[in-house]
Amino acid sequence: MGDERCRWGQSPQTAMIARRYDTGQIVRLEVADDALVGTSDCPPEAADQVSPIPWVAPGLIDIQVNGYGGQEFSAPTITPEKVASIAAVMPSFGVTRFLPTLTTESHENLLRAVRSVVQACRQSPETARLIAGIHLEGPYISPQDGARGAHPRQHCRLPDFDEFQRLQEAAEGRIRLITLAPELPGALDFIRRAAAAGVIVAIGHTMADWGIVRAAADAGARLSTHLGNGCPSMLPRHHNCIWAQLAEDRLWASLIVDGHHLPPPVVKSLVRAKSAERCILVSDMSGMAGLPPGRYPGNLCDVEILPDGKLVIAGQRELLAGATAAVCVGLANVMHFAGLSLSEAVAMTTSRPAALLGITCSGFEHPTSADLVVFDLRPAAHNRPGEIHVRATFSGGRLTYRAA
Repeated sequence: MGDERCRWGQSPQTAMIARRYDTGQIVRLEVADDALVGTSDCPPEAADQVSPIPWVAPGLIDIQVNGYGGQEFSAPTITPEKVASIAAVMPSFGVTRFLPTLTTESHENLLRAVRSVVQACRQSPETARLIAGIHLEGPYISPQDGARGAHPRQHCRLPDFDEFQRLQEAAEGRIRLITLAPELPGALDFIRRAAAAGVIVAIGHTMADWGIVRAAADAGARLSTHLGNGCPSMLPRHHNCIWAQLAEDRLWASLIVDGHHLPPPVVKSLVRAKSAERCILVSDMSGMAGLPPGRYPGNLCDVEILPDGKLVIAGQRELLAGATAAVCVGLANVMHFAGLSLSEAVAMTTSRPAALLGITCSGFEHPTSADLVVFDLRPAAHNRPGEIHVRATFSGGRLTYRAA
C-alpha cells in the first residue's frame, strides 16, 4: 500500500496519510487493532515522504445493487447466507451502505427475497450495518418492450398496495425505495399511499408523458430511477419520458455512469440540466458482476460479458442486459464525462443518496464511528476516463476492507 508506515496490521497501532476529498487537507488516520481511533492534520514534512498520497472521503452509498458474483437478490435460490456474501463484497468498492435491489418477480420470489434480507441482517450486525434498506424495482412497471428492460414481462403487473403491504410486513419495514411506472392504472393512488407511509417513490421503466410525471410528483414521487435507461431506444423527439422527467424539478435523478449505459455527452447533458446537486450515482450491478468475460445463462436468455465489462444479450454487442461495474467506477467516470470536481462527484455517491434516504452521511466529525474510504484516483487523460483504486474502507470506524 505504498509507504511502509502506511501498511495495515504491521503493529498494534499504524497510520495512513491521506488527502481530504473536499478541502485537500492532508490528514493522518490513526488505526489500532483494525479500528479507526482518530484523525489529525498531517505535518507537511511527514506528507512529503508519502507518494502517492491517496484520497479519503465518506463511505459510498449505492441505492441500486441487484446482486454480485453470479447471484441476484431476487433469484429463487437466494438465501440469507448469499445476501451476506454479496454484502461482504461491497466495502471492496468503497461502499459502506447500500440497498439490495429486488427486480420484477413473482410474489412468492419477492417474499423469499425480503425474508432472506431480514434474516441476513438478524444473523450479522456487519450485514445489518451495510444494508440501509431494500429497493423494490418493480413489479409495477411498464410491460412494453424497451421500457421494461430486462424485467420479465410475465411478472410485470398493475400496482397493488395490498401486495406491497404484505411485502413490507415481511421485510419488517425495510423497503425504503420503490420504482414504478406512474402511467399504470392505480399508480398515482399507490404513490400517495406509499409516500404517506414514508417510502421513497421513484419513477422508472416507464413511458409516462409530462402530465403523468407532474401528477406523480404531485402525489409524492421524488426520484427518477436510472434516468435515460429503462426506455425504448427510439422515442418521439420532443414528447418523451426522458424530457418529462428531466424537466420536473421535484424529481432527483439516479444515473448509471459505467461508460456503457449512457454515452458521455448524454451524462454531461443530464447532469447539467438536472444539476449535480440533484443527481445520484448508482451501479445497478447485476448478479453477473464480478464474473469473468464469457457467455452465461440468464433469466430470459443467454447473456455475455464482453472483455470491456459490458453486459449484453448474447450474440450481439449493443442491447444491454445489466451492469457489472461498481459505483466507484461511475464516480471516476462522471468527473471526466461531466467536468465535475472530485468533491462534486463524491457528493453524488455520499451526501446526495444519504439525504434521499434520510440517513447520516458519516464523515470526519466522529472518526471512531466514521464510514470512510481511502482510494487512489488516476486522472482522466484524452479519451480515457479516470480510475479509482480502493485502498481501505472503514464502516462504523472498523476496517472492513484493505487492498492486498
